[in-house]
Amino acid sequence: MKKRADLRVLLVIAVTGIASVVTQLLSVRELLAQFSGNEFVIAMILTVWLIMGGAGTLLAREVAGRCPATCSGLGVLTLILTACSPLQILAIRTLRDVFFLPGSGVGFTSTLLFTLATITPYALLIGFALPYSLYAIRRSMPDYPGTQIYLTDNVGDVTGGLLFSFVLVFVLLPFQALLILNSILIVLALTLFPKIQRWSLPILLSSFAALGPGLLGLGLEKESLQPENGQLSAYEESKYGRIQVIENQQQFTLILDGDPITASQNRYLAQELVHIPLSQGQDPDRILLIGAQAGMMHEIDKHSPGRVDYLEIDPRLTALQFRYGLLERIPNLNVVHMDGRAYLRKHSDLFEAILVTLPEPETFKTNRFFTRDFFDLARSRLAPGGVLCFSVQSVGNYIGDSELKKISSLHNTARDVFNHVLLLPAQKLFFLCSDTSLTADVPARIRAKQIQADYIQNWFSGEVTPERIDHVKQALDPEAPKNLDVTPKLMHIMFSQWFTMFSSSPLVFYLVLAGLTLFYLFRISLEEFVLFSTGFCTMGTEILVIFTVQIFFGYVYTLIGIIVTVFLAGLFPGALLGERLRSRGRALLSVTDGLLILLLGGYILAVHHGGGAL
Repeated sequence: MKKRADLRVLLVIAVTGIASVVTQLLSVRELLAQFSGNEFVIAMILTVWLIMGGAGTLLAREVAGRCPATCSGLGVLTLILTACSPLQILAIRTLRDVFFLPGSGVGFTSTLLFTLATITPYALLIGFALPYSLYAIRRSMPDYPGTQIYLTDNVGDVTGGLLFSFVLVFVLLPFQALLILNSILIVLALTLFPKIQRWSLPILLSSFAALGPGLLGLGLEKESLQPENGQLSAYEESKYGRIQVIENQQQFTLILDGDPITASQNRYLAQELVHIPLSQGQDPDRILLIGAQAGMMHEIDKHSPGRVDYLEIDPRLTALQFRYGLLERIPNLNVVHMDGRAYLRKHSDLFEAILVTLPEPETFKTNRFFTRDFFDLARSRLAPGGVLCFSVQSVGNYIGDSELKKISSLHNTARDVFNHVLLLPAQKLFFLCSDTSLTADVPARIRAKQIQADYIQNWFSGEVTPERIDHVKQALDPEAPKNLDVTPKLMHIMFSQWFTMFSSSPLVFYLVLAGLTLFYLFRISLEEFVLFSTGFCTMGTEILVIFTVQIFFGYVYTLIGIIVTVFLAGLFPGALLGERLRSRGRALLSVTDGLLILLLGGYILAVHHGGGAL
């Protein structure tokens, strides 16, 4: 009888581990989609999850000391958990626009508090459930090993990561995946109750109540993403991110991870994005597009190029752009579903123009196209007289400190690679980079080529004046740091700008974090300090790997599951080996910590000296 109880509890622990990891990874994706793919959100989630999980563990010890744990109590706790996971995803989706202005940016502190509020209940319960299950088993088997519970949970965690990364993310929407897993968990939870109670009315009603939020989420899968203004015309979960198409007054806006990346109504911007770079030099024969804005293909077609290679890693994204008329199919267009940097490394073709049309370098995902490493790569693929063009948010007539640091860093980085870098402050601030001379008189070049572009011909000269060009040029700081792949100085600038924009300072956050850490360290024993330092190193390395993968692969939306799973998978054999060798004592622990330091040092050297090859 005891073995049967043991098996029932272990099955619940394993499936709870699967469901918790899937919930955690879905929460990462949801928060990335709500906060414009900001990778710092990943660190926030993992931090909150671990802290609240630890608090739940402490709470379980207190509760078990006052009220003995039982299998029935674990069953009730499991039913509560199954209800909380879909509610957490619903809360992330719906409360963002309740607490913050829809479509607006959100500061660091507000993002952290929102993450804390939405993640805490489930993380606290997950931290509570694991030790509580051990106390429940030990009520009938006092000598039951805690290692068995830990290993069972780890098997469930790894299984959940594998299921998410290789199955669920490709075939099911978030609430569909949660409903299936939670249904299994509810059935297993029922086995924890005595047979005489299992089919009683209160237990059955509790089971249906636990399933209710999952069914609600399934019914609100698309409705929960409806914008305040407009209509959700399309919604897809790609392996690279969340894609939404919003229709408002017969105009379409495409949103990727909560960030509008193109809209059908801004045809004047399309003219600038195309004609500013293509007006330089002779008629381009081959053009490379990394990203695109609505209307660009129509404007490119006016130059009659021999071939246009449009690079977009996500085939679902391009399909939606063509379906809703955001992009047009023009002659000689070649759509390539491949990362821009990977394409340039793989192919040696030369282009007269490389047009980078991507969002601001606010994340590692986009920053990798604004580094010296990328500029070097792009220059090697430019034909003689070719031009690289990229743009950032326009600076207007006043350039703030953080904006100045950003554009100065970009200018110094590009100038380190190209002989000529010209900045044109139009609707966006354009960077034209070439080894031959460049001109700011875009309208004259367009007229000479007999190309019709009403905005460029009639209004461009009044906006991009010699005075404004000179104002930007004179403001540049020649000492601003250059932006590299492995030392992304621009990310530090953008991080500081994030705080400045919302009148806050990262210093406050650092001081609070340092104060809490010191308070904790003064209260723990030497053995606990060893655990703390090892955990600090391990989680720091996991965050480092996540950021590194984003830098070199360009997307982490799906890979986050694989990274977390790999770290979890290492815990199982490590725990078994540690259990066998624990009699070796401090000497073995010192060797283990030394190996961790060596591995981390080797990883940093490998990334620094051969990151692209990785």
